[in-house]
Formats: sequence, structure tokens, C-alpha cells
Amino acid sequence: KAMCSGRLQTALLGAGYFVYLLVGAAVFQALERTAEKQEKMAAAQMKEAFLQNFTQLTVAEMEQFMKNLIEAIQSGVYPVGNESQFEESNWDFSNSFFFAGTVVSTIGYGTLHPKTAGGQIFCVFFALFGIPLNIVFLHRVGKMLSLLCKKLGKFLYEKGMRKKKIKFLTLLFFLATGILVFLCLPSVFFQITEGWSYSEGIYFAFITLSTIGFGDYVVGKQSDRKYFSYYRVLVAIWILFGLAWIALLFNL
Repeated sequence: KAMCSGRLQTALLGAGYFVYLLVGAAVFQALERTAEKQEKMAAAQMKEAFLQNFTQLTVAEMEQFMKNLIEAIQSGVYPVGNESQFEESNWDFSNSFFFAGTVVSTIGYGTLHPKTAGGQIFCVFFALFGIPLNIVFLHRVGKMLSLLCKKLGKFLYEKGMRKKKIKFLTLLFFLATGILVFLCLPSVFFQITEGWSYSEGIYFAFITLSTIGFGDYVVGKQSDRKYFSYYRVLVAIWILFGLAWIALLFNL
């Protein structure tokens, strides 16, 4: 009964956690998408005005153009190519879910952030409740994985192995498995999807799962590459389970 109750609590916690992320993603999308369209329109107009008058611009006007361009890029608007960029949004559901995941996990790449007053205020409260929820969820998942460790240890103990050796082999097994599943294999996936080198994929995976999150490498941000639908949702789920693996290592 206790085991069934524990599994039910874990299932409810997991479901509540993902619902929280889904709701957060929907709210961020609703609050930020319109403002982003306006920024893209402004950037396109700025680019058009520059191309029409660049031979007559003064030094001060050129400096202002460069300043506006930098601000646009920092806001996630890249005024390159044709008008097809208006069809793609940094705040579609996939990107919004990815952003919500990076908020509660405290990674915070900094390449995507709310710019409206409503989005910023909501982000404060979303993080205020989401970060503790994330910690509870990771602790719970880590605890469940620890039970698998105990079962593995019990099996080895029944085979006549000493306890110290069992602890060492259990830690080694989960460390090696986690490195393979959460670092090595995803890096191949990032190498194929993003066009990075394998070392860049390893670097990104480590910087992400360690929650350092420099923001120098972020998935799904290259305008010249086509990504499949919900690519960033899949990456967000990888991040969450990768953090659960890190929590398991701390428990061990």
C-alpha cells in the first residue's frame, strides 16, 4: 500500500509539474507573441530605410542604426532574409515551453526573455512557485531512481558481493549510464540537428545540465536551419530528466 501510495504521489506530482509548464508556456506565448510581431515589423522597416539611404547616412545616423540593430538581435529579432521570418515566432508553443523549462530549472540562457510588462511580472511569479516545484519534482524522481539502486545493490549482495564493492559498482553504473544517455548520445543528436561539432554538443549538454547556461550555444536558434516541430519541447524534456539524473548522483 505504501509503495502504491508513493507511486501515485509521484505520478500526480509529475503530472502537476508538466501541467504547470504547459500553462506557463501558454501564458508566455499569449503575452509575448504580439509584442514580438511589432518588434519584427520595426526591425524590417529599419532595415528597409537603411538599404534605401545607406549612402547618405551621417556618422551619427549610422551609430544609431547599429545601436538599433544590436537591440533587435538582443530581443531575438534577426532582420536577415525575406519576410518569411515573420511566420516563425520565438514565442510559439515549442519555444515558450522550452523557455518555461529553463526558468524553473534556473538555467536562464538569456537569449529569450519576456519584454512586455505583463510577461515580466508573470515570469516573476511563475519562477517564484516553479523553482520550488522543480526542486521537489527532481528530488522525488531522484528518490525513485535511488530505489532502483537499492534493488540493484540487493541483487548483487545476494550474489555474494561485498557492500563496499556494491556501492562503488552501483555509482559507477548510474554514472556511466547517465553520461551515455544524457551527454554522449544527445551530443550526436545536436551535432546532426544543429550542425555543431561533437565537442560543441558535449559542451552545450554539460553547460545546460550543470545549469550554468552561458547562452553562447542554444538549440533551435539558427535561421538557416529547418527544425522539426516541437524540437525544443523534446530538448526541454531531456533537460528535466537530465537534471533528475544529476539529483540521483547527489543522492548516491
